[in-house]
Amino acid sequence: MTAPAIELRHVSKRFGSVIALNDVSMTVNAGEVHCLLGDNGAGKSTLIKILSGVHRPSAGEILVEGRRVDFRSPRDAAEAGVATVFQDLGLIPLMSIARNFFLGREPVRGVFPFRRFDKDHANAVARQALIDVGIQVRDPTQAVGTLSGGERQSVAIARAIHFGAKVLILDEPTSALGVHQAAMVLKFVIEARLRGLAVILITHNINHAYPVADRFTLLNRGTSKGTFSKAAISRDEVVRIMSGGEDMAAVEREIADLLARVR
Repeated sequence: MTAPAIELRHVSKRFGSVIALNDVSMTVNAGEVHCLLGDNGAGKSTLIKILSGVHRPSAGEILVEGRRVDFRSPRDAAEAGVATVFQDLGLIPLMSIARNFFLGREPVRGVFPFRRFDKDHANAVARQALIDVGIQVRDPTQAVGTLSGGERQSVAIARAIHFGAKVLILDEPTSALGVHQAAMVLKFVIEARLRGLAVILITHNINHAYPVADRFTLLNRGTSKGTFSKAAISRDEVVRIMSGGEDMAAVEREIADLLARVR
């Protein structure tokens, strides 16, 4: 049996007396979109930072393809094939698409000490990598800041795929996008899945998650409420667990009481 692309076993994270995550386990397989869902404060950001090497867990373990790993930095995670696209994307708006694509991995030509950035190679590779994920750029030398939000996401995703990511973590990739741009990003998510990547999609928007997800792990107040296949759970049930059904019911009762007083 093939080992999961990435696995968390009983992971907890404490910041002093604050428990941000408590005994969270999940597995993500290659060729799967696994949505990590939860409202604000559910622990999604902390879990992302553990997976990407920003934080080390207080307890529990992380396995990549069945091998236990100890990420001490984001570089460790990247070298293990775990790429994270954060909300800020890590792109520099005034730099070109190609320069952003190769940021930190710049191809050079010439002999030391006269080496220089090989812009022709970078432009050609960046253009083809974006074509491979389904987007045509007008000019790879144009500034990233001139692109739409969806196109910027595509640059970050294409970069992760090109540099050999096995696990692609997307942090709220559609949160600031309109309907058309969000649909574009979700198409790229499916493209990554079809290429055999394990995709972890972090969001609080069930309408974006449900169409593309194979499985869901639901977080609420730092604890896992379980992992479910799409066939095993309805959209409404996902929303109920995410929001905390009892809390929402209490809020709805309070609103009904207020409206009754107005009448």
